[in-house]
Amino acid sequence: MKKIAISVGDINGIGIEIALRSHVEITRICKPIYCINKTMLNRASALLKIDIPKDFTCKECGEIFSIEAGKSTKEAGLLSYKSFCTAVKLAKQKKVKAIVTLPINKQSWRKADTPHMGHTDALSSQAIMMLGCENMFIILYTHHIPLKHVSKIITSKKLKKFLLKVYNSLLIENIGVLGFNPHASDGGVIGKEDFKIVDAIKKVNKKLGREVFKGPLVPDTAFTRKNREIFKYFVCMYHDQGLIPLKALYFDESINVSLNAGIIRTSVDHGTAYNIAYKNKNPSTTSFINAIKKATSLCLN
Repeated sequence: MKKIAISVGDINGIGIEIALRSHVEITRICKPIYCINKTMLNRASALLKIDIPKDFTCKECGEIFSIEAGKSTKEAGLLSYKSFCTAVKLAKQKKVKAIVTLPINKQSWRKADTPHMGHTDALSSQAIMMLGCENMFIILYTHHIPLKHVSKIITSKKLKKFLLKVYNSLLIENIGVLGFNPHASDGGVIGKEDFKIVDAIKKVNKKLGREVFKGPLVPDTAFTRKNREIFKYFVCMYHDQGLIPLKALYFDESINVSLNAGIIRTSVDHGTAYNIAYKNKNPSTTSFINAIKKATSLCLN
């Protein structure tokens, strides 16, 4: 079985509980290596009252501190960052085939003065964020930036390069591209950005020699049942344009996949859930298990 490095996420959240509760099942899929020091693991296990499996293999990293369940802290942010960096290092050294990440808290990363905003940014400046499940995937042209900046980034040249990277990463022949404005601008009545999207689609399809990318799709009807029968993959211009429908439809199942990053990385598509951390509320493990399955399947390609 393939070795997979697990970045444990924010220890004040639900990540450790998910890892402990899922361990037996995921060992049927891969050989997990958890990036955490054993002292912190033991402290989390004691608070959760969940035994640590004997074959729970760890790669030591991070400092020792007190767990503050459900709170954003500098210490937890630094540990989650070091856990992620350790997992990435293992992948780059070819000691694991892929990495899977449990949820972090971006505020905690900021408190810890990490040089990055989140996993995708830390992985590679060229990484592309794709989220979803086997029923539907959304691919984000922009992600963690203020909405007021998105319009300026939509240019024909930049979007063409982005779409080519998406195609080369996925080799999928039918991908929907959403417009930016309501009604995809209504022919320019509601903004000019969609003209640039049209131009980028035409240019990239011409380069590929076939119509791989379709659109721009009108955003408010892009995810209707009929369109989801036509498309499985959707390129979205900004974060919430894709994440709102995805989480409304497939919240528990969805995962995060980093494309064009140089290594295979998948992640859960949910947060730290501070409100239920260390309360033994049995958080769903579906997203984590799906992320493991996707990572191992990508290893085979």
